[in-house]
Amino acid sequence: MSEQRFRFDSLTIGVCYYPEHWDESLWADDLRRMLEDGVAVVRIGEFAWAYFEPEEGVFRFDLFDRFLALCKETGMKVIFGTVSATPPAWLTHKYPEVLNANMEGVLYRHGMRRHYNYNSPVYQEKCAVITAKLAQHFGPHPSIIGWQIDNELNCEMDRFYSEADSVAFRAFVKEKYGTLDALNAAWGTVFWSQTYTDWAQIFVPRPTLQNSPNPHLMLDYNRFVSESCIRFCALQAGILRQHVAPGVFITTNGMFSRLDNHRMARECLDIYTYDSYPNFAFGLNMAGRLDRLRDRWSGKKLTEVRSICPHFGIMEQQSGAGSWTTRMENPTPRPGQMQLWAMQSVAHGADFVSFFRWRTCTFGTEIYWHGLLDYDNRDNRRIAELREFAANLKKLAPLCGADSEAAFAVVKDYDNVFDADLDTWHRHVDAQSDNAIFEVSQLTHTPYDMLYLQEGTTLDELLRYKALFMPHACIMTAARADLLERYVRRGGVLVIGCRSAYKDEHGRCVMTPQPGLLQKLTATDVRDFTFTTPAEETPYALFDGRRMETPLFNDVLTPLEGAKVLARFASSYYAGEAALTENAVGEGRVLHLGSAFSTDAVRLILDYLGLTEPMADVIAAPEDVELVARVKDGRRYVFALNYQSVPMTLTLKRPLRSLLSGSTDEGCVALPPYGVQVWAL
Repeated sequence: MSEQRFRFDSLTIGVCYYPEHWDESLWADDLRRMLEDGVAVVRIGEFAWAYFEPEEGVFRFDLFDRFLALCKETGMKVIFGTVSATPPAWLTHKYPEVLNANMEGVLYRHGMRRHYNYNSPVYQEKCAVITAKLAQHFGPHPSIIGWQIDNELNCEMDRFYSEADSVAFRAFVKEKYGTLDALNAAWGTVFWSQTYTDWAQIFVPRPTLQNSPNPHLMLDYNRFVSESCIRFCALQAGILRQHVAPGVFITTNGMFSRLDNHRMARECLDIYTYDSYPNFAFGLNMAGRLDRLRDRWSGKKLTEVRSICPHFGIMEQQSGAGSWTTRMENPTPRPGQMQLWAMQSVAHGADFVSFFRWRTCTFGTEIYWHGLLDYDNRDNRRIAELREFAANLKKLAPLCGADSEAAFAVVKDYDNVFDADLDTWHRHVDAQSDNAIFEVSQLTHTPYDMLYLQEGTTLDELLRYKALFMPHACIMTAARADLLERYVRRGGVLVIGCRSAYKDEHGRCVMTPQPGLLQKLTATDVRDFTFTTPAEETPYALFDGRRMETPLFNDVLTPLEGAKVLARFASSYYAGEAALTENAVGEGRVLHLGSAFSTDAVRLILDYLGLTEPMADVIAAPEDVELVARVKDGRRYVFALNYQSVPMTLTLKRPLRSLLSGSTDEGCVALPPYGVQVWAL
């Protein structure tokens, strides 16, 4: 993990603001109210290309000059956005080649946002010009503390099918493989007579019968989309670095798919920021997804953000109902939820929280994406909650920069993330296990980290954790297998699931016994495997006499010399065969589960490893309360977050000082509906 180049030196509140949306007479009062309510930073500019360049080559800055003059006068700090997310009408009309297209080649036209493609030379040129103009003009301004590149890279659309993308994809694979023979071998094009004899025959994915393109091409295509996005981000970052003042950071916001966010942060950014909208879990279009956890699902995303940037920021934090006129019908946060969700971000590592947005827009697609203020501009309960949150953040000042505490880590890598995006077998088991691990972690108050294996990942990074879960690393390389072996030999515990290590880096299945390169660690052999079927009883195994569901896919394990059987299947034709094994390697051990992970399996394995409830010696909490710890200078700070609409009672097993109330609490403590408490241990 590379060291991030910028950190906030205090817990800071921001808000998203669009001066071009409002009559200038509102600006001064808006800034005054923000500052009085605890807001110290505004994000501006990211959608204003049509203002800054109303005609090609014609630039104006006066509106934002006047707004920044007010910011300087009042002491408000600013994060300025580059404008490439919303190309103006003159640009897409004159240069339609900058537009993205769907797989059928139909262009996405002007009227939305993010309808461009990263690989158009014209778009790259125009973005470079406007970014340079903004950086040259506003770069020296003393109120600007940071720059945001674009807005939510790969949001709305993470597939690109324009002519420019096919040209760039050819160059990408030509650079990667060198020769068509090497490419044909990697992609297995001998299958179904797909062999390429000229580079001009290669395109980004196009419509195929049954929508089933070559899977190895698709894996490289996902890598290509990521590469294209990172290069686009790097283009703007390079320009900004020529003009930003010392100490001014560069960031971007969001965390989206088909994108190596870790590499982008490492190569382009000083700090990573995320957009947190927990009430998506309550929306009409999200019914049924982990219903018991609902808004706690955001914690999984925040955990992943923390793997990218340990001390991150939130550029857009939910404040009101989140909906467009065309989709996403989401309710208004209930009293207390706005602060609860903001505290959720802080608990998971955010030192900067910026609410979206200051005031709800009265026109456009986002008229139902409500901010802190409604259309009438009057103070309301969300503003009161903002003030309370600001007061509470001051009390939490000692934990700015504190590290997050984790009982174990879930290991990922982008080869497998991209593979699971296109391979339905991989995707289904991956989603099952990801959800189960997260759910059990939440309900047993056992926080975890995500650890992405990247080029340069060190053994010390793995050894920070007593145990690593790597559920379904279908793609395995010799370098990663070696790193995992060294971790185990040094005393670590590795836990893997079914469908592990049976593909190479191109996504081709390998002709070796499963689990392939991991077999010498697991001491298991997989000679039979199957999807489970609804036509039979729910598949399960017995682990020390306890029932453990083994959902979705079962690998029938044959233990080799040294492996110990911990659980055996108790259903289907392989009843009695090994379902979970343990093998000692050096000072550590490896557990191999022959299925996707159920909540039963995760609980039993975590209990077996002694990892559950790491704060149980201090706090006993119901499942509906999340416990999260941050650590700084040897001091632990424990957040208790009640996600329910009714009070929850916790039991403190020794006196603890509350940072929020200043009192010393002990015994039974009640958390109000959507309430938060923070104790110093």
